[in-house]
Amino acid sequence: MITFQGTIIGDKNAPIVASFSSRGPSKVSQGILKPDIIGPGVIILAASPTSVDVGASMSCPHLSGVAALLKSAHPDCSPAAIKSAMMTTADTLNLANSPILDERLLRADVYAIGEGHVNPSRATDPGLIYDTPFEDYEPYFCGLNYTNQQIRKFLQREVNCLEVKSIPEAQLNYPSFSIRLESTPQTYTRIVTNIGDAISSYKVEIASPKGVFIKVEPSKLNFSQLNQKLTFKVKFFKTANSSGIVVEGYLKWMSYRHSVRSPIAIEL
Repeated sequence: MITFQGTIIGDKNAPIVASFSSRGPSKVSQGILKPDIIGPGVIILAASPTSVDVGASMSCPHLSGVAALLKSAHPDCSPAAIKSAMMTTADTLNLANSPILDERLLRADVYAIGEGHVNPSRATDPGLIYDTPFEDYEPYFCGLNYTNQQIRKFLQREVNCLEVKSIPEAQLNYPSFSIRLESTPQTYTRIVTNIGDAISSYKVEIASPKGVFIKVEPSKLNFSQLNQKLTFKVKFFKTANSSGIVVEGYLKWMSYRHSVRSPIAIEL
């Protein structure tokens, strides 16, 4: 029998990344930053034989519930758009207003938290979203060298990669960046859709990783209506001789009311 003593709130270190939480990078697609996001999954009161449980099977219902909430608030949004809203509004700070920690009480890196800890309230009003059209996955999968038969199982239609112009993994319209950077500069394109204020302006804020210079063009996005799409390019320059290390930073689109954050992981 469980005896409830009341809910204890205000732990300054909350949330903390659990030791069993999945870590990146992705071995299958290193151009996509993983994990995407983290959520509650430790000592969860659940409908299980033990009543209290831990693990991804506990965090998944939390994230699924947030996705359902967003779908009700934005019924026209695609799954990719809903995912983007959850990711770009996630918390990167704990209750002490310090960076989220891992199980060792050390600062959790981008391969531990991805975008951060889900924030349902902010996710319902993300301002901008990175939508990924269904058809974009065909050149993405072809670029990963999947066979036509394998891709057909994913997309449920006929595919011929010989007729498809594949794209680099990191070129997918994803709300984060994960790249391997050498001496040659790399440029990636992103498209954002305005689902916030019809008339709005966003300025970019960049935290360049150590040894990397990042340039975003344009540096300001001006929207005049809802569902308007604007394109920007991100160019990465290596400025240090370091190699064999991973550095991280972020870019953030800021308006007077919204903050749309994309983490960056770069292997030098």
